[in-house]
Amino acid sequence: MLVGSYNLVLVAVSYLIAAFASYVALDMAGRITASRGAAAHGWLAGGAVAMGFGIWSMHFVGMLAFKLPIPQGYDLAITLYSLLIAICSSAYALNLASGERLPAARLAVGALILGSGIAAMHYVGMAAMQMQPGIDYHVGWLLLSVAIAVAAAGAALWIAFALRSEGRGVPYARLLAAGVMGIAVVGMHYTGMAAARFPEGSICGAAIAGGISSTWLASLVGATTFAILGLAMVTSILDRRLQERTAQLGESLQKANQELTYLALHDTLTKLPNRLLLRDRMENAIRRAVRHGRRFAVLFVDLDGFKAINDVYGHATGDRLLLQIARRLSEALDGEADDTLARLGGDEFVVLMEIAEPDDAASLAERIMESVAQPVALDRIELHVTTSIGIAIFGPDGTSERELLANADAAMYSAKDQGRNAYCFFEPSMNQGAHQQLAMIQDLRRALSLAQFSLHYQPKMIAPSGPLEGVEALLRWHHPEHGTVMPDRFIPLAEKTGLIIEIGRWVINEACRQLMAWREAGHTVPSISVNLSPAQFRSPGLPAKIEDALTRYGVPPSSLVLEITESTAMQDSDTSLAILQRLASLGVRISIDDFGTGYSSLLYLKRLPASELKIDRAFVRDLVPGGEDAAIVSAIIALGRTLNLSVIAEGVETESQQRLLTELGCTSLQGYHLGRPVAADDAAARF
Repeated sequence: MLVGSYNLVLVAVSYLIAAFASYVALDMAGRITASRGAAAHGWLAGGAVAMGFGIWSMHFVGMLAFKLPIPQGYDLAITLYSLLIAICSSAYALNLASGERLPAARLAVGALILGSGIAAMHYVGMAAMQMQPGIDYHVGWLLLSVAIAVAAAGAALWIAFALRSEGRGVPYARLLAAGVMGIAVVGMHYTGMAAARFPEGSICGAAIAGGISSTWLASLVGATTFAILGLAMVTSILDRRLQERTAQLGESLQKANQELTYLALHDTLTKLPNRLLLRDRMENAIRRAVRHGRRFAVLFVDLDGFKAINDVYGHATGDRLLLQIARRLSEALDGEADDTLARLGGDEFVVLMEIAEPDDAASLAERIMESVAQPVALDRIELHVTTSIGIAIFGPDGTSERELLANADAAMYSAKDQGRNAYCFFEPSMNQGAHQQLAMIQDLRRALSLAQFSLHYQPKMIAPSGPLEGVEALLRWHHPEHGTVMPDRFIPLAEKTGLIIEIGRWVINEACRQLMAWREAGHTVPSISVNLSPAQFRSPGLPAKIEDALTRYGVPPSSLVLEITESTAMQDSDTSLAILQRLASLGVRISIDDFGTGYSSLLYLKRLPASELKIDRAFVRDLVPGGEDAAIVSAIIALGRTLNLSVIAEGVETESQQRLLTELGCTSLQGYHLGRPVAADDAAARF
């Protein structure tokens, strides 16, 4: 027998080729799995060529490492046939590993076919030497090599299937698996070589017939294989990075889409569902109610006094207050998963809740009112708001989303009309009032631009009957359909909608203009009084607007009297005091209106930069000598004198009231008995 020898360096090179080919094959399996359609077929074809070339190249490098004491060569046709077997076997293996499932039976059949293919490639490649006489194979070693090929193929298929997905540790696992698979492939090759017996006197027919030199073939095959495997590896890496970037872009787009969807359906401040999402939830609730006979209620929640806080402290503080209120409303729902709390905008919230009885909605309304009424501390400021709540029940109060919301809104306005900090269930009669109120608000928005407002003037006389101390400007609205509308009907609407700020500005300017017009006409009008609403009083631009009006019309500041109700002055006393001091610094006079109806601190009252106390008409209406009202009026007058304030009584309608108030010490009087409010021209005739 001819005895061969091995070049250990080339043996090591053959192992590196086998391991490299195994790694590329594992990576290709991942690329095939991650691709679809034509791309997957392309990766399968490329992977089969790369893997087939790797296994085939390993075989011929291994043959180059084996040296016989005779010239060696290889038949080109048979050699290429062995390459085809390697490529086909690789294609089958990659296709099998890239499937969705790999059951044990399929794995066993695949291992048998792939292992037989690898063994066939090896022994066909050996046949390319065309040894004469033929190679004598040891049956035991030959069967062992085939068994190793089948076992290696099974292990390769299982590993490729297990590591086909992408992940953080997968490349390292593939590297380790490639090393193991390389050992298996090399082990099969060299076991097959151990099975080969070359009789004495054997010659290599391929070498004699001018076949391909083993040295030239192995070098060419090795270089070509490394180039193909390298190209496949680089392509795979680039594709992986492209897929990773594509996946990142897809995730970013998905995240952005989710964020946009969230923003479209939620309030940007409180993160609560907005009107759009509420509408969808209500439509779902209506369908459930119709299908399963369930009941639900809609609670329309509006904050009382929020606008005044927003005007005084600014929108930033208002937003923080809304966040606190939204949290309290959420807590009041007791975490019921089927309930929805939404913010429609501003200080309006809506609760959608399933109920068994209407009392369930009433109980929730009471919890909400109790929770919201608790003071909120922000930056050492204690803020107080309450809630007015309207309740509509699906079925009796409406069967559509729009109808239920409209009726709950109407019930909420009814709660406000009843004094606020209350809740009301919807009643059909409320709709008419709500529609009338809505129409009034729309007309009110146009009233300024259409010049429908005017001022009437009521004299203020030094007790008992003169001379004239000044006049009070009283607003009137001349509605084209309803005639003259009194302030008690439209001022609350103007307060609620915020229109009072612009209306109040117009009143100040018109009062200043009229005062100077009278004086230029030769009439002696010492002063003019203007009422400030709570929202107007707390609006940040009030001092500047007053100063602008005084300058524009040339009014001496002391001729303008600003009347603020006692309750307005006492609300958030420190802030009110700062506003009053800023107004007094302009030189205007301050009058505390409706005095005696609120709760005043004497310590606070003496700090106010006021020049006048105005006794509320409620104490004048039933005034009789020795009565309780007379005692109260006497006490207010004494207080005014102590604080060096003039005291004026309003609502004087009879001569007896005029006489008694003068006896009690009132400085000035105002009322129908002394003069009704009239237009500017009629008032001038009295001066």
